[in-house]
Amino acid sequence: MEHHHTHQEQHTPAHQGRHSGAAHGATWATAVRATLHCLTGCAIGEILGMVIGTALMWGNVPTMILAISLAFAFGYSFTLFAVVRAGVSLKAAVKVALAADTVSIAVMELVDNGIIALTPGALDAHLSDGLFWYALLGGFAVAFLITTPVNKWMIGRGKGHAVVHAYH
Repeated sequence: MEHHHTHQEQHTPAHQGRHSGAAHGATWATAVRATLHCLTGCAIGEILGMVIGTALMWGNVPTMILAISLAFAFGYSFTLFAVVRAGVSLKAAVKVALAADTVSIAVMELVDNGIIALTPGALDAHLSDGLFWYALLGGFAVAFLITTPVNKWMIGRGKGHAVVHAYH
């Protein structure tokens, strides 16, 4: 019996190594947390961009460019702060943030801005108009629904936010 137990222990690390993809915790809860994390940064950046662009009376294109740039900046910074706080060097943290969030933020921004662009009158709506906020929040809601399965798939393959979770 003792021999069998030792034999089992020898195979355990190899067995776990083969299934390391599953060990990344690619549950829907993990994917939702990763997506909400990303969405928060995107929302802050995008709303800030819209507010600044509108306040400066810029046109739609420069305002969208600013909003998307800030969405990426805030999306990355949320991950950067979390990873640096875990004791990773800034250089390594930047690589982690880029790996974890690029696809997530890109999908989110594409969907969100696509919905705003396709919502009649939304691009011409002002910050004081309900339509502007409904289009923006509706865009984020749809982007969240589309980005969550993307994040779940990436985490399950040890990519995206799985890289970040290694530092939590």
